[in-house]
Amino acid sequence: MLRRLNKIVLFIFLLPSYCFGQETDPGPGFQMMLMNNPSLAGSGEGGVIRLSYLNFYPGNNYNLHSIYFSYDSYFSELHGGAALYLSDDYLGSIINDFRGGLSYSYFLQAGKDLFINGGLSASIYHRGFNFENAVLPDQIDPLGGVSIPSSEILASTGRTVFDIGAGFLFTSGKFSGGFSINHLAEPDLSATGNSNERLKRKLLVHLSGDFTLGKAQNLKLQPITYFEIQRAFISGGAGVALNSKYLTINAVVLGDNGKNLNIQTGFSFNTGRITVYYNYRFNAVSGNNLMPLSLLHQTGLAFSLNNVEKRNTIKTINFPKL
Repeated sequence: MLRRLNKIVLFIFLLPSYCFGQETDPGPGFQMMLMNNPSLAGSGEGGVIRLSYLNFYPGNNYNLHSIYFSYDSYFSELHGGAALYLSDDYLGSIINDFRGGLSYSYFLQAGKDLFINGGLSASIYHRGFNFENAVLPDQIDPLGGVSIPSSEILASTGRTVFDIGAGFLFTSGKFSGGFSINHLAEPDLSATGNSNERLKRKLLVHLSGDFTLGKAQNLKLQPITYFEIQRAFISGGAGVALNSKYLTINAVVLGDNGKNLNIQTGFSFNTGRITVYYNYRFNAVSGNNLMPLSLLHQTGLAFSLNNVEKRNTIKTINFPKL
């Protein structure tokens, strides 16, 4: 009974919040931002495989999980970078969103210390449904129990659509920043033709810095800020990462127009070839007093497979390891 009531809460409170933003999003972390800005492909430290796992609203039995895989590298034959990414969002045993895409980024040196990347991405987005464990409003009796079956029949047919995105990245001196627009095709995931069911275009703007502290040059301060808007949902945040040779710690403050104020802290450990990272996000102020305290756990690995000699054509960017 408790598990079923948790699914009721999921439908009533959390799924409207999910639809408000239309898709799960990990926030400002560069480990997964490649999925949102294709111009980042190949701009980091050589060929890198990234694996991430996210658990949303942990401890509440909502069963919201996401896994992510990507590989990107610079290729001199392409005069830029290329990337492959796969993402699977498992939302409460009911909705499953699978995304897979390819990205290409062209590198251009526009000045002595100004580098510009222009990127494009093409992806497949599949949304599947499983209503076997769902609890619908007409199944709830006045005493809070659940009556089965429901008089409403929900179709479990999935939907696969094609999507495209574009982005730019600018690097000059100690600063790098970019912007991207995703869902340019505004794909219809419902197949009903209802404009409200289409994935609305999402604008992302991000900026980061890389400042050396002291003469030893093995301690760096890396500020980061980002802004995102999709449909009526607006979010943004700012924070900083303190990076040493092997260890990085970070703290980011995030807010949205739902009057939510969230804080994310984390760390990463880098051995040179392998990076292990962890982030925890919690809700400090809730706009509806229903948001759980713990918002997400994120953990992952990044593997550097090869060193790419590209400094003669572009500037390698040391992104904050969030």
